[in-house]
Amino acid sequence: MEKALLAKINTARANRRAVILVRDLKSGAGRLIFPDTLADDDPLAQAAKTRFRSGKSGREMIGEQEFFLNVDLPAPRIVVIGAVHISQALVPMVRECGFDLSIIDPRTAFATKERFPSVNLQAEWPQDVLTSDMIDSYTALVAVTHDPKIDDFALETALQSGCFYIGALGSRKTHRARVDRLTSKGFSEDLIARIDAPIGLDIGAASPAEIAVAILGQIICALRKGDDA
Repeated sequence: MEKALLAKINTARANRRAVILVRDLKSGAGRLIFPDTLADDDPLAQAAKTRFRSGKSGREMIGEQEFFLNVDLPAPRIVVIGAVHISQALVPMVRECGFDLSIIDPRTAFATKERFPSVNLQAEWPQDVLTSDMIDSYTALVAVTHDPKIDDFALETALQSGCFYIGALGSRKTHRARVDRLTSKGFSEDLIARIDAPIGLDIGAASPAEIAVAILGQIICALRKGDDA
């Protein structure tokens, strides 16, 4: 691979930036495509958008030309606000799906290594540990403490960061109060609408494990289908 292309790919990886290496299979010429600089008139625009979502590399035919698109995406991650029973049920499911996982909860009675072994667990207030380095466009934020003193800051940060998924536990009545609080802080109606609440797919989930399934299903749908979901 050309050194200049490799250097740019390594920089993209270091900055958790998605990139596709396009190789013309006849000429051998290579170039890079980034989702935030992809031009609509690029012949590979639609194919690249689809592959940025799926994460799958493969061949594409454009007229008589054949290309190979090698997709390099940041590892998707989930930041959970709340060391609750739902979070415990999420841990093995998230690992099986290949997501990185962090759990944040200042309540030390809940946020213990005994309850969450081998998990990146931080028994801190979100405002003390949730930084821009932790959340980006390949991050899903899940707020499940049901306590606005803990959840609200994390939700506000997620709305400002471009997370691909934001979800919050609570009834419709609880969410209306949440919307009022966010509106009073200057968040627009369209931005607040990005919060999935009540959280998760509507599958009639009742137990913590079922709610965890509904949440993870919604996260995967948001990651793989985006605005088409």
